[in-house]
Amino acid sequence: MKITRTLAAAVIGIGLCSRASAVEPLPALGADPAHTSVSGLSSGAFMAVQYQVAYSGSVVGAGIVAGGPYYCAAGKLFNAASCMGHAPSRPLKPELMVRAAQGFAARGQIDPLDGLQHDRMIYVFSGTKDTIVYQRAVDATVSFFKEAGVPDGNLSYVNMVPAGHALITPSFGNDCPANASPYISHCTIAKYSYDQPGELLKFIYGPLNPPANPLGGNIITFNQREFASAATGMAGEAYAYVPQACAKGAACRIHVAFHGCKQSASVVGNDFYQKTSYNSWADANNIVVLYPQVNASTIPNNPQGCWDWFGYTGQNYAQKSGAQMLAVSAMINRLTSKP
Repeated sequence: MKITRTLAAAVIGIGLCSRASAVEPLPALGADPAHTSVSGLSSGAFMAVQYQVAYSGSVVGAGIVAGGPYYCAAGKLFNAASCMGHAPSRPLKPELMVRAAQGFAARGQIDPLDGLQHDRMIYVFSGTKDTIVYQRAVDATVSFFKEAGVPDGNLSYVNMVPAGHALITPSFGNDCPANASPYISHCTIAKYSYDQPGELLKFIYGPLNPPANPLGGNIITFNQREFASAATGMAGEAYAYVPQACAKGAACRIHVAFHGCKQSASVVGNDFYQKTSYNSWADANNIVVLYPQVNASTIPNNPQGCWDWFGYTGQNYAQKSGAQMLAVSAMINRLTSKP
């Protein structure tokens, strides 16, 4: 296989241990299915909420960065502005969303909501400078989980950081107040760089080893089409970070990191799946990080490359039978399967 000078330079720059490989199937690693968690920014945060609620029996926690409550849009794009806090005259009513979730659960379309009441850890973040998803919308997310029965001690709401609409990393990205691509920023709090992936992973899993530097595992590029047809809006390729111990058979945990709108690899390159700190924490703590991908498309109608939290793939989008939900579940099942 020929390697261009540009690619060779990129490989040297990121180190052999963390390079992305050629496209291949997602491997069966025998990961521990009892320790799966999710997180995301923006539409990825809405997706993380959906996945946590729908699969509450098996997902132990979620990190929600600038995302609204479950089933907020009720399958209608018209409701999206309210769900993002852009329509203060139409305040969100989390109790109605809990009622909808209870109905889905009663019909077996999602897991019973009492799954959220048993050791499910929910980290929620809203920056005070976010002008894309306003805090009033994220407040409603916290209210939803409380209404659904998540104990106060299992909820962490960080809402005093002067951050814009972004995932917050220790050193990469825009200045803290920015609301701009690649929607990754760095913020200093009390003279320390805020490390959001680390904070949410520690809240979900408890004490963790310090992040690894350098990395010892590998970023893999895998064929996502095996799990998701083009009709789902999902990309042909996706990524995962696999620590060396996990590749050798250790019983590792799984964390799914959902990018936001206009933040897939087709738009921001490797910024989300390589330049945030997820992989460093994962490497030191035997966590496989799955980075599924959604690209902009006209069919289905998804011009900004968002995860489906308002129904562009069908009215079952927030249920376990939703096209994107099924695809992510299948990826997790592959990772937890025995080699």
